[in-house]
Amino acid sequence: MPHRASQDPQRKALAERVGAVFSERDSASRLLGIGLDEIRPGYARLSMTVRDDMLNGVGICHGGITYTLADTAFAHACNAYNRVAVALSCTITYPAAGRQGDHLTAECREVHRKGRNGTYDCTVTTQNGEVIALFRGQCRILEGHIVEGNP
Repeated sequence: MPHRASQDPQRKALAERVGAVFSERDSASRLLGIGLDEIRPGYARLSMTVRDDMLNGVGICHGGITYTLADTAFAHACNAYNRVAVALSCTITYPAAGRQGDHLTAECREVHRKGRNGTYDCTVTTQNGEVIALFRGQCRILEGHIVEGNP
């Protein structure tokens, strides 16, 4: 069920501005070809295609690349409120592996957010819907904003 704030057109517009600025500043994600597909308060969906230079020694997508995609979706989802939020703790499980040419999508949803803390779950899937990673992130909300405007 979507968070109530995600249904407010003004908050969604602010989240989209935050997502654009956040993506523009994220050099690592640009290097990997990670693109923002959708964002709203407490939610983000990002995607990328697995390239040859992203494979590990056994010929599958390096776990660190998959982690980076999930972590980037997490960062977008928890910063979408225009409050600076950073990772406090993250875990990931890899039930399957991405392969060269796979188009991976990371979908991250807010589970709980109260005070200065938030919990987010992210699922990374292939173009065929196969789950290749399950990620849970805890964030700490700090002072400051990503963009000028209403927090």
